[in-house]
Amino acid sequence: MSREVVIIAPGSRGDVQPCVALGRGLAADGDRVRVLAAPAFEPLVTRHGLGFGPLSADPGALLGSEAGKAWTTGRPLKFLTGLRAALRPVLDRLLADVHAGTKTADLVLAPTLGFLGTHLPVPNVELHYQPSVPTRAFPHPLLPWAARLGPWGRHLSFTAVDALAGRLLRPELDRWRAETLGVPGKRPRRDSPVLCGFSEAVVPRPPDWPARVHVTGYWFLDADPGWRPGPRLRDFLAAGPPPVYIGFGSMRATEETFALARTALRRAGLRGLVAGAGPETDDVLTVADVPHDWLFPRTAAVVHHGGAGTTAAGLRAGVPTLVCPVFADQPYWGDRVFRLGAGPRPLADPAELPAKLEELTGNPLFRRGAQYVGARLRKENGVAHACSVLREVRPGLRS
Repeated sequence: MSREVVIIAPGSRGDVQPCVALGRGLAADGDRVRVLAAPAFEPLVTRHGLGFGPLSADPGALLGSEAGKAWTTGRPLKFLTGLRAALRPVLDRLLADVHAGTKTADLVLAPTLGFLGTHLPVPNVELHYQPSVPTRAFPHPLLPWAARLGPWGRHLSFTAVDALAGRLLRPELDRWRAETLGVPGKRPRRDSPVLCGFSEAVVPRPPDWPARVHVTGYWFLDADPGWRPGPRLRDFLAAGPPPVYIGFGSMRATEETFALARTALRRAGLRGLVAGAGPETDDVLTVADVPHDWLFPRTAAVVHHGGAGTTAAGLRAGVPTLVCPVFADQPYWGDRVFRLGAGPRPLADPAELPAKLEELTGNPLFRRGAQYVGARLRKENGVAHACSVLREVRPGLRS
C-alpha cells in the first residue's frame, strides 16, 4: 500500500532541488509525493511528476531584506533579530500552508531549523543539508570558531545554535500548536530519524552520532538526458581550452563582483563563464540557468559562493573548487573543500581573487584531490540510499 509523503522545502532552489530528487525516488518506489515550496518552484516540482503545495514565505525576499544585508556585513545578531521581525508577519500563513499541505500525509520530511515537521501530529523524518546533529568531532557549521573550544565546546555549539533558533521561532510555534492543533505548546522530543543529504566522502560520519542519523549521500537532481546547450555556449566551449566557471550566488551577484571576476580572469590569462549578465569578450561568456551536472565537468575549475548543492556539484565533477563564502554554512563548505585537497583556502577578500585563480588552476594537487573526491561521489546514489532508509524506518515511525 502506497504512502502519502509530504516534503517541506522552504528555501531557495538549492534547498528545493534535492527535495525534488528525493521525491522522485520515493515516487518511483510507489509513494504519492507532494512538495511544499515557494510558488516560484511549482514548475520545477510538477515537471518531475510530483504534487505541489505553496508556501507563503519567500526565503529569497527575506535574505534580500535588511536582515540578510546585516549578515553579509558582519552583523549576525542584527541579522537574527531582523529575520525574526521579517518572519513574524508571515509565520502564521506559513504554518497554515504546512498544516493544510500535510493533513492527509502518512509521513512528513522536513528540515530541522524550521521545526515545521516536528510541530505536526504526523510521523516525520528530519532532513539535514549540513551536519546539524551534535558531535564532539567538529563544531556546528554556523559556529566554526567553536573548534578551538575542545570536544565538549564543539558539542555545545550545536546546542547553542538550536537554542538560538528556538528563541527566534519557538514561542510562535508553541502558540500555534496550542491554538490550531489543540495540543500542548511544548516542543516534541527530537528523536525522529535523520536523513543527511551529504556524503561521507565529504563529511566523514562522527563516531558519536546515534543510529537514527543516516548519512545517505547527496540527492542530485540531474539534467534531462536530452538537454542541449544553446549555440553560444556550445561554440564558446569548442573555441578554446576549458574555461573557469564563476558564479557568486545572489548575495554577491553585483555589478562590482562581476567586474572583479572579469578582471581576475584576464590577469590570470583564463577563459571564463560568468553566471549573470554583463559585457562579454572573446574569452568571457555570461551564462544563465545551465545545469551544473552538465556544465561543471566541461570546466577547468569552478568558483562559487559555497552553497551546499553547488559545492557538491563541483566536487562530483572532479574539478578544482574555490569557495567565496558570504553566508550561513558557506564558510564551512569552503573549509571542507580545502581540507579535502580539492581547492585552496576559501576567499577572504575579493581583492585576492586574481591570485586565488592562479593558485586554483596552477596547482596540480588541487585537480588530483578533486578527481579523487569526484570519483567517490560518482559511485554513490544518495537518493536510492535515502529511499531504502525510509523503507526500513517506516514500521517504527508511529510508535
